[in-house]
Amino acid sequence: MTGDRRTTPATAQTLWCRPELLVGILVLALVTLASVVFVVGSGGDTPRFERLAGTLRSVVRDDRGRTLAVLTEGARTVVFTGPQRTFAEPDTTAATVTTSAVVRLAPQPWHWDARHEEWFQSWLATALTTREPDVLDIATQYVRGAADQRDGKGIRFAGQAAYGPMGDDDERQATADFTDYLGIGWTYANGRHREPRSDFYGSLDCSGFVRTVYGYRSGYPLEFGRPTGRALPRRAVMMAEDGPGVTVVPNTHRQATDLARLQSGDLAFFNASPEAGRQVDHVGIYLGLDSTGHHRFISSRKTANGPTMGDKGGASLLDGAGLYARAFRSAKRL
Repeated sequence: MTGDRRTTPATAQTLWCRPELLVGILVLALVTLASVVFVVGSGGDTPRFERLAGTLRSVVRDDRGRTLAVLTEGARTVVFTGPQRTFAEPDTTAATVTTSAVVRLAPQPWHWDARHEEWFQSWLATALTTREPDVLDIATQYVRGAADQRDGKGIRFAGQAAYGPMGDDDERQATADFTDYLGIGWTYANGRHREPRSDFYGSLDCSGFVRTVYGYRSGYPLEFGRPTGRALPRRAVMMAEDGPGVTVVPNTHRQATDLARLQSGDLAFFNASPEAGRQVDHVGIYLGLDSTGHHRFISSRKTANGPTMGDKGGASLLDGAGLYARAFRSAKRL
């Protein structure tokens, strides 16, 4: 091909026979190695921990003072500082969420003395460098247009999800859990077994979506039946009232407006049908500030027929005067 300057094997052999070229390559290699060592060494090999006064949070910083991670006393959710990325759902909203927050689950809840414990040190070292999808990545793998992903057994574990099949009342039916979406059976720690329902295959209701993202995909324990407080229960109201995690926005049974305590990955709870009572009946995952400066979440909803960060059937916002903003009641950090 004209202009192709790729080196052929024969040409390469000729070049290696020239001593001055070998010296140049060696010098370049040493300079490159020194640069890599400098970058790695100045990136915070000895992280520093700082408690934030008046809060339950601790910050991990590198030796330049840059924030590496934020931890919360009693919570497994850790928010790391990563490269910026943008989440979008153009079919349902013009707003996007650009964030450097990377949300991951530690093996155990954070406590101050954990900084000296081997389990945490080992996990932190891995979490700071892994490229595995985080909670926010996983959550957006179920919205409209998301590509199917299958595991080695052929199970579709990600891809566009519906909310549920149509019922006799011409509305989408709730109750679709992660087992229904996946099409697999599941035995819980208490011995209770659940089989999937074929008519709900590929579907997730709001709490089923959270259990898929945080439980099946991210490893948080799951349970079915009476909540124990140690695992994610089946229903939104159970998660809000009896489920695990740290309350960051308490439920006063009125619209919650104190949003300063929120961080990406928090569970947001709603009373979207107040005419049915004061109980929480909907749950979503907080993403962060969107391109319009509003607090945006993602959840699985009937009107959108599945997981969405969009505005079909009500803006996916925690602030303002919209349906879900008015219905926002509380938030937890797992």
